Amino acid sequence: FREFYYILMTQYPKTATKSFTEKYRNMQWSYSKQNFDAWKIGKTGFPIVDAAMQKLNETGYMPNRLRMVVSQFLTKNLFIVWTWGEEYFRQYLIDYDNASNVHGWQWSASTGTDAAPYFRMFNPIRQSERFDAKGYFIKSQLELFKDVSSNYIHNPSKNKDKLKENYDIEIGKDYPKTMVDLKLSREFVMNKFKSFR
Repeated sequence: FREFYYILMTQYPKTATKSFTEKYRNMQWSYSKQNFDAWKIGKTGFPIVDAAMQKLNETGYMPNRLRMVVSQFLTKNLFIVWTWGEEYFRQYLIDYDNASNVHGWQWSASTGTDAAPYFRMFNPIRQSERFDAKGYFIKSQLELFKDVSSNYIHNPSKNKDKLKENYDIEIGKDYPKTMVDLKLSREFVMNKFKSFR
């Protein structure tokens, strides 16, 4: 993909700032500064997303799986324009590669070449349960959860009573509530993309 993206950038230089798929260039994305800021600092209410963003901010690095999770969360769940995320990664990644970053973000936003179909949306909770089942990564980045059972760590809002009772962690005070309803955001994105078919 690296070499493929290099070719794309040389043959289609406009894709450095515009979606490869022209029909999506006029998509009415969200430009919510408040939501974008919460994503940037890792205050979304989804631990896998928050841990990944804090890792990026502290070290300048993020494993590839997490890059896909956080980029899909930004573009699909928050429906924020992919160029904002791409620019943020450009500022912070120590292994930044222009072509790979630009087209990786377009892949996540379903607006690039060979992109993830718009109906393919990562569920951050399922991704967390599958790829960080014991919560080791989350605990390494989010000190608040270091002693929390993996049974409750992936979806704190759902387990708020257990977290309060067993760990004295109050959702909405000690850790943010989920900033978006995953089911509703999925339906919203599906409708947006269908209208561009």
